Amino acid sequence: MNGSVAYLVTAVGCLIGVAGIVVAVVAIWRTRTKPRRHPGPTDPFRDRDADALRGDPRRLSPGDIVEIRGTSYAVRGSVLLKEGSWTWSEHLLDDAGGGQLWLSVEEDPDLELVFWTTDPALTLTPGAPTVDLDGSRYTSNESGHALFTGTGTTGLDPSGAMRYHDYRGPGALRLSFEAYGNAAWEVARGEVLHRSEVMIYPQAGPGKVG
Repeated sequence: MNGSVAYLVTAVGCLIGVAGIVVAVVAIWRTRTKPRRHPGPTDPFRDRDADALRGDPRRLSPGDIVEIRGTSYAVRGSVLLKEGSWTWSEHLLDDAGGGQLWLSVEEDPDLELVFWTTDPALTLTPGAPTVDLDGSRYTSNESGHALFTGTGTTGLDPSGAMRYHDYRGPGALRLSFEAYGNAAWEVARGEVLHRSEVMIYPQAGPGKVG
């Protein structure tokens, strides 16, 4: 009787040991075969050759030099805007003439660069389906609210909320209304730039190649 009990105890112990090995093997297999998280979507048609030759506008930041149609400007400050999961940037350029020039950089999904000139003399307000200005008709394209953070010199708070209303004109013409915080609407005339019209000269700094 004692021999039978000892045999049963030994057999149960062996079964438990085998079961433990099986569980361990299955756990290792599951760990090795667990699907990895894939990176976010990227634009398969992104012109990386243009980025390499002319600089990447997506990485523009204060202190950089940007050449637009043969004229060089220093980036005084940058504003990153976010609306939901969507982001875009606007860069204040140093203009020797005293005006306010901005370069906006947006992917929708193609890269779009727009050269903006603010016009304080205009007293227009957004909201109408169309706006007529200097013989051109602009059609409402999009509007909304976004959060922003600024770096460098922009004349804005370091962060906050803004409203915008954008219009599209004929060809490359654009018209934009923006209001930061509780400020009144500011109007800017814009023109879409061809990628070949923009050259970026990054300046040496943290995270940059000199």
